[in-house]
Amino acid sequence: MSLWLLNHFSTSTIAVLAVGGTVLLAVTGSVLLRRKYPSLARGEHNDMVEATLGMFGAIYGIILAFVIVTLWTQLDSAQTIVSAEATDAALIARDARAFPTPVRVDLDQAMSGYVHAVVDDQWPRMQAGRPSYGATETHLRSAFTVLQNYDPKTSREEVFYEQAVDNLNDIAAQRRARITMAKQELPPLLQVLAFGGAVVLIPLTFLYGMRKLRVQILFVGSVAGLVGFSLLLVLVLDRPFAGDLSISPAPFQEGALSQYWTR
Repeated sequence: MSLWLLNHFSTSTIAVLAVGGTVLLAVTGSVLLRRKYPSLARGEHNDMVEATLGMFGAIYGIILAFVIVTLWTQLDSAQTIVSAEATDAALIARDARAFPTPVRVDLDQAMSGYVHAVVDDQWPRMQAGRPSYGATETHLRSAFTVLQNYDPKTSREEVFYEQAVDNLNDIAAQRRARITMAKQELPPLLQVLAFGGAVVLIPLTFLYGMRKLRVQILFVGSVAGLVGFSLLLVLVLDRPFAGDLSISPAPFQEGALSQYWTR
């Protein structure tokens, strides 16, 4: 559901739906409950409701803070992985210049195919939540084959050869980490705590009686808006490769790798 929303609606639209919808439902529920039970306006149970709200609010706030920080850390880690993978590919592109022309041409062809497969094939798959190793496996294997069949003749070639092999191994590791991150999502239990907690907390605000309807609407709406915005962050950050705020494949198209896109 979250992937469908992120891939079909802009973040601003989702924000209106999440925050605005939460506030609208909360205010409507509060007004309807007040009309059905006018005695709530007298605030006879405010002491009990205040204590309950304080307890639930504190617990729910800790849960939301933990979830949001975890998701933000996951997004930052995914960005680091993408940047590291692109950097390793760029270093191989530069190191290849030290090799004989046939080796350089074959390695460039393999790396060009790899970065194009990452951006054109693998990225849409990750956005849809269906990442695949197969999209880049052929090109990565070709790069390994080129280096495995090459026997450096000079000390200069040996230095660049060792660096190229190390960087290619790093690319394989970073690719696995990137695909793993693309498959991850918030565990079901935390999803229940995050979204189910809102279902418990917001209705509790309906029971806090205030004489003036405007003040109660402002109170309920403020709490609902804060909760809705927090849930929006959970929704947006849960999928680092989907939506407007997703990680961009731009690192694979910049710097030394730009040569593969201008040919």
